Amino acid sequence: MPEKNLNLILCWHMHQPDYRHQTTGQFTLPWTYLHAIKDYSDMAFHLESHPDARAVFNFVPVLLDQLEDYSRQFDDGDVRDPLLALLAAENLDTLTPDQHKLVLDSCFRSNHTKMIAPYPSYKHLHDLFVFLQGQGEGGYAYLSGQYLGDLLTWYHLVWCGESVRRGNDLVVRLMSKGVHFTPAERRQLFDLIGKIIRDLIPRYRHLAQNGQIELSTTPEYHPIVPLLIDFKVARESMHGAALPITPSYPGGVRRATAHLESAIASHRERFGMPPQGLWPAEGGVSHAAALMFAQNGMHWMASGEQVLVNSLRGLDGHGHLPDRNSYLYRPYRLVFEGREISCFFRDDRLSDMIGFEYAKWFGKDAVNHFILALEEIWRNSPNNESPVVSVILDGENAWEYYPYNGYYFLSELYEALENHPYIRSTTFKDYLDACAGHAEQQGELEFEPHLSGNIGCQVAGQLDYLVAGSWVYGTFSTWIGSLEKNHAWDMLCSVKHSFDLVMAGNSLNEDEKALATKQLAVCEGSDWFWWFGDYNPSHSVESFDKLYRENLSNLYHLLKLPVPEELGQPISHGSGHPESGGAMRRAT
Repeated sequence: MPEKNLNLILCWHMHQPDYRHQTTGQFTLPWTYLHAIKDYSDMAFHLESHPDARAVFNFVPVLLDQLEDYSRQFDDGDVRDPLLALLAAENLDTLTPDQHKLVLDSCFRSNHTKMIAPYPSYKHLHDLFVFLQGQGEGGYAYLSGQYLGDLLTWYHLVWCGESVRRGNDLVVRLMSKGVHFTPAERRQLFDLIGKIIRDLIPRYRHLAQNGQIELSTTPEYHPIVPLLIDFKVARESMHGAALPITPSYPGGVRRATAHLESAIASHRERFGMPPQGLWPAEGGVSHAAALMFAQNGMHWMASGEQVLVNSLRGLDGHGHLPDRNSYLYRPYRLVFEGREISCFFRDDRLSDMIGFEYAKWFGKDAVNHFILALEEIWRNSPNNESPVVSVILDGENAWEYYPYNGYYFLSELYEALENHPYIRSTTFKDYLDACAGHAEQQGELEFEPHLSGNIGCQVAGQLDYLVAGSWVYGTFSTWIGSLEKNHAWDMLCSVKHSFDLVMAGNSLNEDEKALATKQLAVCEGSDWFWWFGDYNPSHSVESFDKLYRENLSNLYHLLKLPVPEELGQPISHGSGHPESGGAMRRAT
């Protein structure tokens, strides 16, 4: 009897919504390039430093589009991100009032405990700002160009990833200097940011070509595919939920398919091959969406644990389930006529431990706890079965809450996985390929428990029906069902009706139609609906609410139609103080 293993699949989801104005190309928020120099750089570094570790990186195409856009900006010298441009500005004493406000509004919007307080010079800048806040609006007139230059420099220094801080002499020198940064030094930091961003996609492509990571995708602009297909599927896991006034999203099946087809083409162009699988936006799945994924060549998909629970219980939700060890840690197959797709479901507890809890622990203690939890799963799994544990979470927003951007936690985690006697880090593709290869050799129709190289394959379950839901609570409540979210959907449906009418006519040429179609895709992203709700912080809700309405307004302009007056009024007002600033949520 072969010794069983535990297969661990770490899947890091990388995503930023499109922050560009679609006609001017101006970036309205800096989060894409900031996460690029901090998180996307660090996450590649940790895999490069641990060649025997394996992981999956799920890149949303709209994020890759923006990274390439930033790369072109550095190459061309035409910087369309106002905050980034100010970092390299020669004279900060001549800023306009709007530029002055942008710097002050932006450069303290970081985790104060981990990213401001540890650095005395940066903290001094913040203390002075707080003091002047008490002096009224006129107090800010005392802030010189040198103050603004130091503030911009520190903001970008603390957003540099830990691997950059430890490995780049310029960053070390500037952080040691602390004050009175010159325009030349700010320009050097600006140039370094450009190099980091230009190198990112090649670094991940190289890791994938070496077989160390799998690169997967998400429909291009991160829409909730099941809701585009049919609003009513929200009630499969939210019985009796209120839905938008519009019965269904107009032409939703075609739009969902277009997002997926574009993502596959984007992946092939950037990485030299089509993706084998996907993390749908927000782990949002339904039976119809799974069929669409399978029809477009996807071999695997992943979602949240509660989606599996709901599917095993059935639509009435009354089925009894045994202990989660007996059903969670295996792939499930959905079989359609002539098509099938393997479904993996995240371990919500372990994923949330990384996302929310381990940031408060010493790195080594957190890793030991994580490994012990995996060993407990291994011990409690049925005899001779090798469990498959999927840990899937945001790959960018958690780390600013960790000491040193999660450097010690991630370093020690990958080292522990490289050296563990029976825990094997792998990828969805490698796992399925190994199991399918063994089954083919044996003439088996099902995956059977066995060892294939270092991978122990688990008996695959089969689902007759996939109950619609997401990784958050197993429902779509984060994106639909409340008054504000439903109103946002109705506004989108209204402009989509207009879009269809205009596209059927002759008022736009082909280039104008293409630009309008791209703007529509931006409006269909999930992120806008995520932020609507009083449980989120007001400054974030205000930013995303405004950007969503600007995107809708711009679509009307591109269609050469008048903009409805209601787009001048906010949809939502936030007032909450959630964990991680609202950028992440727990699954349960």
